[in-house]
Amino acid sequence: MRKMKIKQSEFIKSAPTIEYCPRTGYPEFAFAGRSNVGKSSLINYLVNNRKLARTSSSPGRTQMFNYYLINGSFYFVDLPGYGYAKVSQSVRKKWRIEMDRFMSQREQLKGVVQVTDIRHTATELDKEMAAYIKQLNLPWLLVVTKADKLSKSQQKQQAAKIAQDLGLDNSQRLFIISSEKKFGGESLLNELANLM
Repeated sequence: MRKMKIKQSEFIKSAPTIEYCPRTGYPEFAFAGRSNVGKSSLINYLVNNRKLARTSSSPGRTQMFNYYLINGSFYFVDLPGYGYAKVSQSVRKKWRIEMDRFMSQREQLKGVVQVTDIRHTATELDKEMAAYIKQLNLPWLLVVTKADKLSKSQQKQQAAKIAQDLGLDNSQRLFIISSEKKFGGESLLNELANLM
């Protein structure tokens, strides 16, 4: 089992379409999830920098592919949150097309971290995203965040339900994480190291 230690992280750019994504060829790990699920907070926790990814209490803040260079050798990519209702139908359609292009055409994409909120059941959009990642045969890591909001027994129960709803099998990994209380991130980072 390889271990990952993050020593350096920096914001590189926001790309509106894949034509604007970096061309370095460095490995990429995408973070996908519903709006306001805590993707940016998770990235900040993993890199130990609370100010790297912009967090907001208002959903739908991430509207581009936000690139963060990690250890000068690979990227975390914060994807537009799916399911945010307060944008027009045409904007939602455009996001979806760009997300499809990104997921299917970025050869350097090494895996997708799907982020869900442990306090809620999986939505239809979560199920669609999980099915899509599996259809593309991409390595899929499922993270349930905000675990500090539940007791240990509630965490296990709720995580198991989400995993079942999203079709997680024994070969795939589930990570129970709290960005607030800073637990669970190390095992996720080590798993990402094994995908490089």
